[in-house]
Amino acid sequence: MSGGNRGVAYLGPGTVEVRTTDYPTLELKDGPGVAPENAGRKCPHGVIVKVLATNICGSDQHMVRGRTTAPAGLVLGHEITGEVVELGPDVEFIKVGDIVSVPFNIACGRCRNCKERKTGICLNVNPVQPGGAYGYVDMGGWVGGQADYVMVPYADFNLLPFPDRDAAREKLLDLTMLSDIFPTGFHGAVTAGTKVGSTVYVAGAGPVGLAAACSAHLLGAAVVIVGDLNPERLAQARSFGCETVDISRGDIGEQIAEILGEPEVDAAVDAVGFEARAHGSPDAEEAPATVLNSLMSVTHAGGALGIPGLYVTADPGASDQDAQTGTLKVRLGLGWAKSHRFTTGQCPVMKYHRGLAKAILHEKVHIAKAVNATVISLDEAPRGYAEFDKGASRKYVLNPHGALDGVRPV
Repeated sequence: MSGGNRGVAYLGPGTVEVRTTDYPTLELKDGPGVAPENAGRKCPHGVIVKVLATNICGSDQHMVRGRTTAPAGLVLGHEITGEVVELGPDVEFIKVGDIVSVPFNIACGRCRNCKERKTGICLNVNPVQPGGAYGYVDMGGWVGGQADYVMVPYADFNLLPFPDRDAAREKLLDLTMLSDIFPTGFHGAVTAGTKVGSTVYVAGAGPVGLAAACSAHLLGAAVVIVGDLNPERLAQARSFGCETVDISRGDIGEQIAEILGEPEVDAAVDAVGFEARAHGSPDAEEAPATVLNSLMSVTHAGGALGIPGLYVTADPGASDQDAQTGTLKVRLGLGWAKSHRFTTGQCPVMKYHRGLAKAILHEKVHIAKAVNATVISLDEAPRGYAEFDKGASRKYVLNPHGALDGVRPV
């Protein structure tokens, strides 16, 4: 099967455009962002996926803001759900017609890390550094999935097929969150030590923060508190049972104490990352370590910090020379004194996605509603990026083939 293709391409800071692109083949061809050692890589283990839903992620927004070394022309998109339309000759178990979730981290299934379930840091898919992803800077150059069609390598290992096509279609708006945002938020809550009866603070009410808060509820937390300074996003957190603190209104610990009767929580999640600003107002200067430092202040001694928020090794737009290389002024001494545990890095999606899929399909969680999933067409992607950049409390889901026409969160 072959035909046309279109994809959302990053052109430069603040600019994306839907462009005609090559229809994918079972080979990683040279192009924007492709690691030279990966160019020409054959993928007989891969499949071609017709994209039914693909989401705009806050990590994409970092690139679009010009805060990474992403090259112009890079086709974006690492949150992909679709239908398999073509198989490579080495694919044994995935079938044409399968509706599948595509984990954002690409993994070979054969290296030491993959065998230890550390699929976010596969050693074989990216010659630049451990870990690969679709449509992302320094992640090997695998072409992104904000497109009509995309190639997925190591398909038998990577893909999560849904056994009931009709059920998958019915729940598609929720299931599209399995490729990244839901497992990532869940990973943040799990690694923060969330359990039945926990008190949890989530820094950031963007989509990942909302997913982490929803996950904390799913894990049995007694109280989930979300901090942000965007009123619309804080209202969205309250819509599914979270308490909130407005970080522009003063000390976080004091606001937590108003809710809990004490200024500390059992578990904390950083869903903000390196573009954090100093607490106080939306116009405050960037302070990339401020969230980490504040979480150590409000987390009980012996507690843990889950850190799904993105931190980078190169930030050309950073406010100081240290931050440009990811060197941050973290109060490690405070964390040491309180015996905190820290978990960072890409979420190993495959560790969680099958269980979370069952939770969705059996009505145990409504993740699309929690993150305010909003369906737009592929052509509307530039508008979605612009609105998301301005703080819209929505998770934009692109709908390349009309599979989500008329669908709303439930």
